[in-house]
Amino acid sequence: MKYLVPSNRRFAFRTVLGTVAITYAILIVLVIASLYLFPTKDRSREFSLLFSTYYYIKVVVNTIFFAGFYYYALNFFYHLIGQRKGFFYYLATTLLLTTVYFVYMSVSDRMRPGTIEGVWSPGAMIVFFVMCLFLSAAPALLIAFIVYTIDEKKHRKLLEAQKGQLEIEKAHANLNFLKAQINPHFLHNTLNFLYARSLPYSPELAEGILTLSEIMRYALTDPNLTNGKAALKDEIEHLRNVIRIHQLRFNNDLQVQFEVNGVVNGVHIIPFVLITLVENAFKHGDLKSTGHPITIRLSLNGTSLQFYCSNKKKQGPKEMSTGIGLDNIKKRLELAYQDRYSLDIKDEQHIYTTQLTIHAL
Repeated sequence: MKYLVPSNRRFAFRTVLGTVAITYAILIVLVIASLYLFPTKDRSREFSLLFSTYYYIKVVVNTIFFAGFYYYALNFFYHLIGQRKGFFYYLATTLLLTTVYFVYMSVSDRMRPGTIEGVWSPGAMIVFFVMCLFLSAAPALLIAFIVYTIDEKKHRKLLEAQKGQLEIEKAHANLNFLKAQINPHFLHNTLNFLYARSLPYSPELAEGILTLSEIMRYALTDPNLTNGKAALKDEIEHLRNVIRIHQLRFNNDLQVQFEVNGVVNGVHIIPFVLITLVENAFKHGDLKSTGHPITIRLSLNGTSLQFYCSNKKKQGPKEMSTGIGLDNIKKRLELAYQDRYSLDIKDEQHIYTTQLTIHAL
C-alpha cells in the first residue's frame, strides 16, 4: 500500500471513540438485562465475571482497540473511494483489516479466565474468519461508502449553487459593462490617432496613449481563451502595461518592484485575477514609499504558480471598497481550481499582502 495512514481524515478519532464507547455501553446494558430477564443456573457466576476487574480492563482495552481499528478502517476506505482506486486495493485492505481483527479476537478470547485452550479445526477457523469479515471490514466499507456518497452530493450541490451565483453576477457585470463601454473599435482608432499626432511633440505622452490603448484593447475585448483561460504571458504583459501607465501618471516616481521567474510560454490561467490583486495594491497602497515599495513577484515551477503582492498601506482617508473584486476572485478560483489553489491575505497594521498559489494550472 502506498499510504499507511489516510491523508484526508473524514472521521475524527473522538467521534469514532465516542460511538464505540456508546455501543459498548448499550451491549453491556443488554447483557445485564438478558441475565435478569432470562435467568440461568450460572447467573451468579456470570454476574461475578461481568463485574470483575478483568472484565473492566477488557472493556477498556476493547474500546481502545475498536476505536483505533474503525478509525483507521473508515478513513482508509473513504480515501480509497475518493481516489477511485481499483479492486485490488479494496481486496488487500479488507484482508489486512479482517486478519488484524481475527488475530485480536482470537487472542482476546483465549485470554479469558477459565478458557480451555484447544486446537481449532480448519473449518472452524474459516467460519470465524468470515464472521470477523462481516464484523470488521464489511461494515467499515459500507459506512465509508454511504458517507462519501452523501458528502459528494453535498459538494456537488454546493458547486452548482456557487456556479449559478457566479453566472448571475457575471450576467449583471456584462450588462453593466455593455451599458458603460465605448465602442472598442472607435476607442482604439481614436487612441491610435492621438498617438500619431502626439508623437512629434511629446514621446512620453505618445507612449502613455499607446500603453492606454493596449490596456483598453485587452480589457474591452476577450483575451484568446483556451477552456476559459488566457495565456499567462498576455496577463503578465497586461500587468506591465498597467504599471507603466501608473508610472507615467506620477512622472515615474512610483516605487514598484515586479519580477517574473520561470517559463511562462504555453501556460494558461483564468483571466484578470492577477491584475485585480495588483490594482488593489495601487488603489490602497503608499505608492511612493522607498522603504516599502509595492512588491510583485510571480514564480512558475512547472504547472505550479506562486503570485505575491505586498504594499505599504496609504495613510489618511481610505477609499471605500466593496470587496466585490476579491470575492469574485475567490469564487472563480474555487470553480476553476477547487482544492488545487490557496489565497492567503494578510491585512496587518501597516502592510497588506496577498499570496496566491495554484498547485496545478
